Amino acid sequence: MNRTVDPQMIAEIWAVICNRAENPKPESYTTRLLTDPKGIDKILEKVGEESTEFILAIKNGVNERTVEETADLLFHILVALRASEIDLNDVMRELKHRRK
Repeated sequence: MNRTVDPQMIAEIWAVICNRAENPKPESYTTRLLTDPKGIDKILEKVGEESTEFILAIKNGVNERTVEETADLLFHILVALRASEIDLNDVMRELKHRRK
């Protein structure tokens, strides 16, 4: 297992999510999530849906699906954070604080 991780990809996705929040584009899935009439509930529904799909992929031992569902879940968590006006840097600081 390769233990090298490129954190830049998360930073790039976060930047796109923030950009879509500040500069909505109607054709953007992220914009549609952030501007849905249901508000945060729509995004949280997606987090719940992706969480369930992630759990099932892990349980069923389907590695390819697990990777795909993990990506979906991480993306929707990031969108939920932005919609809640929580900065990803705060989450990263908390993770760093917990690493002892």
